[in-house]
Amino acid sequence: MNRIEGLLERARQAAQFDDFGADGWQEGLERLVHSAETEAHHTQMGAAVFDGMVVDLLKQRLEVESWFARHPEIDDEQFVAPLIGLGLPRTGSTAFSCMLGEDPAVRTLRTWEPMQLCPPPETATYDSDPRIALAEASMKVRDERFPRAKQMLPSTATSPTECQLIMGMDFKAQIFQAMHQVRSYVDWLHHEADLKSTYRWVKRTLKLLQWRCPSALGPHTHWRLKNPSHILWIDDLNAVFPDARFWMTHRDPADVVTSVADLYYEYTKPFADSVDKDWLGAVNIEYCELGMNRVIKFREGANDARFFDVKFAEFQADPWPPIEALYDWLGEDLTPQAREGMRRWREDTPKDKHGTRQIDPADYGLDKAALRERFAFYRERFGI
Repeated sequence: MNRIEGLLERARQAAQFDDFGADGWQEGLERLVHSAETEAHHTQMGAAVFDGMVVDLLKQRLEVESWFARHPEIDDEQFVAPLIGLGLPRTGSTAFSCMLGEDPAVRTLRTWEPMQLCPPPETATYDSDPRIALAEASMKVRDERFPRAKQMLPSTATSPTECQLIMGMDFKAQIFQAMHQVRSYVDWLHHEADLKSTYRWVKRTLKLLQWRCPSALGPHTHWRLKNPSHILWIDDLNAVFPDARFWMTHRDPADVVTSVADLYYEYTKPFADSVDKDWLGAVNIEYCELGMNRVIKFREGANDARFFDVKFAEFQADPWPPIEALYDWLGEDLTPQAREGMRRWREDTPKDKHGTRQIDPADYGLDKAALRERFAFYRERFGI
């Protein structure tokens, strides 16, 4: 039995189910495992963590399919006009998403949900679900393993999160490159992979999550989602979510690239014998440049009216003008309950809550002046 078949069998045994659903995930899995074996420089622990992650994603995929097999009516759920945050990472998108997630009338993806999707949550027990405590315990382990991560990503078990793990169940996601040096996989992911099957899987999973736990706003569940990496595959995202609207945060890429490279280093170093910091810098330049060119092209192709832009510096100085403007743009009411929840989150989560760190771009083979010149097309387009 080869390594991939062994991982698949471990997942089948854990889920007690053997239908992985629609095809499209297999190539990503094969490329990912091959890349990890040949390029990641894993320690013994790193290889074990990688395999455990793959098995868990496969197991969760099987569990989702098991629920659909027993309850085919889930697929009849309507998924209407989600609001999706995207843009460059490290641009304030997490804070913006967390504030939007405090609106009790909308549905967002909470950190604990993709950690264990099944059984799908129910409205009556959503705030007391035992998986919240399990997620909190897992995040304590995360903080011990990656002590600086909480400085960069202010999250809790119940705060909004990205759909990275859900995309990972189709094995086309950036979550893998954030933790493992999988060069050939990333090259394929950025330049060749078709993510329509991935986004169909995301929609399928979100239907499951809203089935017994919709939002309270109107006849349809109003989703508020966020994932900066969508800029790389905006055409595939649009093919699956043609009625989506988008908010997009903006910051000087010279600060963004260095910060993301440092975050990748924090997540990679416990699992590798050696970490190539120059690659971490280079892969994030490519990601940001490629993604921004693609999303600008998409916007200029008669889609600009679907976007609401937020500048990092303005949001950091005073979050209320951009949030109020967004609600006006959506044609929705910013209720007193929503405003109070947002105010409380902002007060409880100051930007330096867990300290700060000075990063030398040269550690990652980067030069800020060169980055500003390289990304002039983006800075000029959005006035950054």
